[in-house]
Amino acid sequence: MTRDRATWLKGGPAACDVQPPKTQRPWRLVLLGPPGVGKGTHAAVLTERLGACPLSTGDIFRAAKSLPDCERTPAMTAAISYMRRGELVPDETVLALVRERAQCMRCPGGFLLDGFPRTVAQAEALQATLKELGVKLDAVLCYEAPVEVILRQVNGRRICSKCGAVYHLTNRPPKAAGICDVCGGPVIQRDDDRLEVAQTRLDAYEKNAAPLIEYYRKLGLLISLDGSGGTDVVFKRTQTALESRV
Repeated sequence: MTRDRATWLKGGPAACDVQPPKTQRPWRLVLLGPPGVGKGTHAAVLTERLGACPLSTGDIFRAAKSLPDCERTPAMTAAISYMRRGELVPDETVLALVRERAQCMRCPGGFLLDGFPRTVAQAEALQATLKELGVKLDAVLCYEAPVEVILRQVNGRRICSKCGAVYHLTNRPPKAAGICDVCGGPVIQRDDDRLEVAQTRLDAYEKNAAPLIEYYRKLGLLISLDGSGGTDVVFKRTQTALESRV
């Protein structure tokens, strides 16, 4: 399956070249989980095995930075201006980014929304947008793990500063200490992955995510899942939970 996702990454009139499988039902999902729980890895497995299109607001922000000014949508331009000032992108701008890409919610292969919504206001706006499009969420997957497991995972993570390859000191160390297996670049620890920073981010997530989790629980959409263990194990848990909803 082609994964250029031009419509999501560029917005505006960009056309997407994703051909979803015709043999699977489309799943429309929101992914939640604290930093370090492995949500990105779980999302990649879900994308591969369910055929749903991954829609990450983080991908939009990264793509926007590499686009020339003339190719940025108004919401992209606004988001970049906030990021350049070191400010959080406000709800209204994030919502505008998503609304510019509303057609992605109609993807016949389904979708996995990652990084959005982050607040109850964003979740309510998403529900309104989906209603206008005649689309409904199937579930909100909330991956969880013990705090000590998350902190151990995050603190051991290392990244190649040149090509971005990801390693872990315990689970997947580079063959030569501090040297990337792929490109030979230096393997470093990001500031965000240091223990004290990771703890602060985790505390902030738990505080901010609680109302959002409760919102989806009241809607009957929330599925809480143990995000620890191997990818196959976590996918099987997820698949079983989703199939119980059919």
